[in-house]
Amino acid sequence: MGYSVGAAARLAGVTVRTLHHYDEIGLLVPSGRTAAGYRSYSDADLDRLRRILFYRELDLSLDDIASILAEGDARAHLKRQHELLRTRIERLQRMLAAVARELEASTVGIDLTQEEKFELFGDFDPDDYTEEVEQRWGDTDAYRQSQQKMSSYTKEDWKRFTASQEDIHRRLAEAKRAGVAPEHEQAMDLAEQHRQHITRWCYDCGYEMHRCLGEMYVADERFTAFYEQLEPGLAEYVRAAIIANADRAAA
Repeated sequence: MGYSVGAAARLAGVTVRTLHHYDEIGLLVPSGRTAAGYRSYSDADLDRLRRILFYRELDLSLDDIASILAEGDARAHLKRQHELLRTRIERLQRMLAAVARELEASTVGIDLTQEEKFELFGDFDPDDYTEEVEQRWGDTDAYRQSQQKMSSYTKEDWKRFTASQEDIHRRLAEAKRAGVAPEHEQAMDLAEQHRQHITRWCYDCGYEMHRCLGEMYVADERFTAFYEQLEPGLAEYVRAAIIANADRAAA
């Protein structure tokens, strides 16, 4: 079965002009022509188009894509795509974790060298969020307390803060994965450790403040995305565990 250029464009979500260009530069030459001389794309052509679009999504140039497709078989391409995608996912996960840490901590004025920032946060600069943090929390006691406390942290302090936070997140994800109910004592204890972590490192986080954070984890898509990459449904799970722990403390 052959696909017209219009049908191939609709299937792939690209324009007809894009397919014409790929044909003109030899990147994707249709296997056949109709009796009237129009382009006709085979299933193999569409498989190649799918690979082209995948590599384009990774910001590779058309010349680089042509070189990649010129070597190896289909399995080799799949392995290459898997590795490139895994690398990008890992990078995005690191960025998500850094963004979530900075938003949660309401951190401004980090007194670190550029080398230390890159070591701790990668290519995410915490100071880029100063304006948003000030707008959202600048008039709160929590903001003032966290600013005073965290602006003086050394590189080693940040390492300990990050390690503590990652450990709590990991154990929350494991509890969710193991089927522990958020109202279970184990989950509530983890929520309490999460609250105490914030109090120790950032600002005094009472139970009502903790409830608000739990709501924010679900309402703010950046927090939700961070928790979701750790474990699907984790944002809702953490919120539920926080609420259960606050209810337990009030009882």
